[in-house]
Amino acid sequence: MSERTPTPSALPALAALVAAAVGLVLFNTLRVARLHDRLASDLVAGASADTGRSVRSADFEGLPEPVRRYFETVLEEGRPYVRTVRLEQTGEFRLRESERTWRPMEATQRYTVDPPGFVWSATVRVLPFLPVTVLDAYDHGSGVLRARLLSTVTVADVGPDRDMNEGELVRYLAEAVWFPTALLPSEGVEWEAVDDSSARATIEDGGNTASAVFHFDENDRVERVTTERYRQEADDHAPWTGRFSAYEERNGLVVPTEAEVEWNLPEEDRPYWRAGIERIEHRP
Repeated sequence: MSERTPTPSALPALAALVAAAVGLVLFNTLRVARLHDRLASDLVAGASADTGRSVRSADFEGLPEPVRRYFETVLEEGRPYVRTVRLEQTGEFRLRESERTWRPMEATQRYTVDPPGFVWSATVRVLPFLPVTVLDAYDHGSGVLRARLLSTVTVADVGPDRDMNEGELVRYLAEAVWFPTALLPSEGVEWEAVDDSSARATIEDGGNTASAVFHFDENDRVERVTTERYRQEADDHAPWTGRFSAYEERNGLVVPTEAEVEWNLPEEDRPYWRAGIERIEHRP
């Protein structure tokens, strides 16, 4: 049996339907991009004013030894405290824990230190012309995750609630290795010794608390961060690890330029994001 082809009279209606679908996707793509830009701009606009503070050796006094050595390695005395950050990432992402395929990803992320917050805006390409736009954010105590296929079909919509809020604050704390003045006690981070090469950092914000153990390598740099974090796919909490490497000097700070994150489940470790930092801007 041969396949049916549209009759000539049906072609205009089919073309109109396709045009309408394409128009909807383009409209939503522009709308979502503007939304992400506005959220990032509002986040930065709400950051505290420049206080003129700069790094001093006194900032490291009383800290656990591995933490003191870390700050002495990555911070230069006299360097202004970081107030806001913008970075660009290129890498790969797994949209679901169970999938084995890595999808190409590009992302832009903005951070503020006071109050602590971030907006991560990413495009993950399932196929060359089938992107998923992702918004992951922590803003004034609220954590959210939004993902849309073709900027139109919702595939994830989580938070804000207590679990997401604290899970996203954990992410902020771990990623502060990209702007390490944010990890100083004067920025509200409390440090507790664990052993000669690790220490626990804790931060509180907006009624939320996040805590993670920072593990330092032989060069006194953070090689990984471990904690328990809310895992929205299973609606539970699970061990989580962020790994950092390829340190370079950027804007007077020594920061990692490659990273990977994973869930550490009983059956196996499940990495789901890995990327390189293409560009990073620190503003006092």
